[in-house]
Amino acid sequence: MISFVALAGVAQNNTSSPYSRFGYGELNDNVPGAYRAMGGVGLAMRNSRVISLANPASISSCDSLTFMLDLAASGMWENYKDATGRRNKANGNLEYLNLQFPIWSPYIAFALGVSPYSVVGYDFQMSDSINSSRHYQTSYYGEGGITQVYGGLGVNLFKWVALGVNLYYMFGDVTNARALTFTEADYRSVVEITNLHVSDIRLRYGLQLFHTFGKHSVSLGGIFEKKSDLNCYYTIIESTSLDTIPIIEGFDLPMVYGGGVAYSFDNRLSVSAEVMFTDWQRVRYKGETNMLRSRMKISAGAEYRHQMGSRKYVENMPFRVGFSLSDSYLPGVATKDYSVSIGVGFPLHNVATVINTSLEYNHRGSSATLQDNSLKLTISASISETWFFKRRL
Repeated sequence: MISFVALAGVAQNNTSSPYSRFGYGELNDNVPGAYRAMGGVGLAMRNSRVISLANPASISSCDSLTFMLDLAASGMWENYKDATGRRNKANGNLEYLNLQFPIWSPYIAFALGVSPYSVVGYDFQMSDSINSSRHYQTSYYGEGGITQVYGGLGVNLFKWVALGVNLYYMFGDVTNARALTFTEADYRSVVEITNLHVSDIRLRYGLQLFHTFGKHSVSLGGIFEKKSDLNCYYTIIESTSLDTIPIIEGFDLPMVYGGGVAYSFDNRLSVSAEVMFTDWQRVRYKGETNMLRSRMKISAGAEYRHQMGSRKYVENMPFRVGFSLSDSYLPGVATKDYSVSIGVGFPLHNVATVINTSLEYNHRGSSATLQDNSLKLTISASISETWFFKRRL
């Protein structure tokens, strides 16, 4: 647990987008490195070598003798464009840490991990004047985010049904500040700082149906999270009065549901498509509903590996491609967000470990307001070790 908390401390502020100023920040879809190159699919995917938070039912696909660890880091280059010009920014950080192992093979498996739920990180200024005589600058700054530590349980039933549940403990602080500064000395500057401190628990339920027909495998997957109150403490500090104004109630977590389908042929070709809906519009944010917009995300991806177990290294490498299209949950952003991704896995010789890489191009917003284009490189190490077997003497 100490390692998880340490990771959570450095796995924030891995964004510089002005869009992270709104809502709970920039949301993280919590997709493992292997699936990021496939457009972020995961609801129907079942892979004994991948730890996925997307659907807790997939935890039950864990290999009966294997302990797994998956650790990822990323680097991102972002370009922002609006009517006033362009700005480039580069950043990077750790992404997540996941563990997985069987409890009662082949029926029950357990997963544990830490990852960001949302991240906040921006710093920008805007200058203007009143009647060309009073000049001022508005500054915006934000940092922090919400981190989640989770424990997941997956159970196999009847050899074709899997159920699962993830329990998340969410914690962290989201701080937003804005300042109005006048050039003329006879006007006093104004500063406002808000802080949202989160400490809460939420649940995600998952279901998968799967079957194999010779060389063909098909699986269906679905997830559900109910709407719930967010246990948090919200404060506002204003420089004009230096008073701290607490607001204890008025924040929710949204209802989430989604479904997907996956198909695999001969452990060589895998394709998947899914849709997920998050009902942000009905949640309370700062005590009011309709402050945020509901989000629907559509994802599709494919993976091809020429021949697993081949003596030729290249034939063992998985090649991936994907695409996603989604609504923004932020107010005033009517355009669609989309991403295109590619990736490849590099299996290590003589060990069941794969280094997965993915490169994502993301686009959101418009040049009429603010356009955000980014390239994100994620590298993850999926390490598998055979632990659970009896040695023969």
